[in-house]
Amino acid sequence: MAFEQFTYKKIEALTDEFVERRRPPVYLRQKIDISFRIDGQSVIIFEITPRWNDPDEKIERTVAKTTFVKSRKIWKIYWQRADLKWHPYEPVRQIDRFEEFLDIVGEDAFGCFWG
Repeated sequence: MAFEQFTYKKIEALTDEFVERRRPPVYLRQKIDISFRIDGQSVIIFEITPRWNDPDEKIERTVAKTTFVKSRKIWKIYWQRADLKWHPYEPVRQIDRFEEFLDIVGEDAFGCFWG
C-alpha cells in the first residue's frame, strides 16, 4: 500500500531538499546527477550517469533505500552491495523517523552509500 497523500508529500519534499543539497553544479549534471523515486512504501536514492559505451543512454546506480513497515511503524534501511542486491544497513537497521534515513545517508559514516 502506498503512502497517504500527506505523508507522500512530506517525504517527497524532505527527499527533494536532501537531493538538491547534494546535486553537483549544473555544468556537471550531464555527467553525473542525483535523484530519487518513491516506489510503494520505499524511497530509493540513486545517481544518474551516462552509459560508458553509449553516452546518450543514462543509467542509474542506486545509493540507498528505506522501506516503511506500517505494521511496526518503523523504517528499514538498505544499501546495495556489489552483488546488486539490497542488504540491511548493519550499523542501523531500522529507525523511527524518515528524517533519520536522510541523516544517515548524508553522513555515510561507513562508506556504504556514496563509496
